[in-house]
Amino acid sequence: MKHPFLIGDSVYLRALLPEDVNGDYVNWLNDSEVCKYNSHHVFPYTKQGATAYIETTANSRNALVLAIALKSNDKHIGNIALQNIDYVARSAEFAILLGDKESWGKGYSKEAAFLLFAHGFFEFNLRRIYCGTSAENVAMQKLAESLSMVFEGRRRGALFKHGRYVDIIEYGLLSEEFRVS
Repeated sequence: MKHPFLIGDSVYLRALLPEDVNGDYVNWLNDSEVCKYNSHHVFPYTKQGATAYIETTANSRNALVLAIALKSNDKHIGNIALQNIDYVARSAEFAILLGDKESWGKGYSKEAAFLLFAHGFFEFNLRRIYCGTSAENVAMQKLAESLSMVFEGRRRGALFKHGRYVDIIEYGLLSEEFRVS
């Protein structure tokens, strides 16, 4: 494992590294299928943009952005984050991008999210973790529900994607609702 920060059974989370821009990372954000339901893929993503993002997030105290890597071969398969961290309200927004299509449907997102949620609740002392996703993103809705996140509402027409407006479904989880096992 290369620089593990949080370790699970199949995946580990680590800091994004400058050398990640030489792998598939930049391609994920230029792939219309990977970005089908998120706010990316509006402008081309470049190595320079990725490098700047990695440098910015490395020193941020308002976001914890980590790479998801497979324990079996250290392959960087996605990114995961707690962002918009509010230390007064003790809340943060959850975001995940599983860019490696070969890794889809194998439970890696759930394992990585569980590691990040545990860190957020037990190390950052967060009270609430929340996320929003396209009403069309069934996989993310299933992930949120598998993490015991609660449906909190709908932002009507809040996402413009593929030439039309789509609702965003909101989920949240309070610290006392988080189950360790």
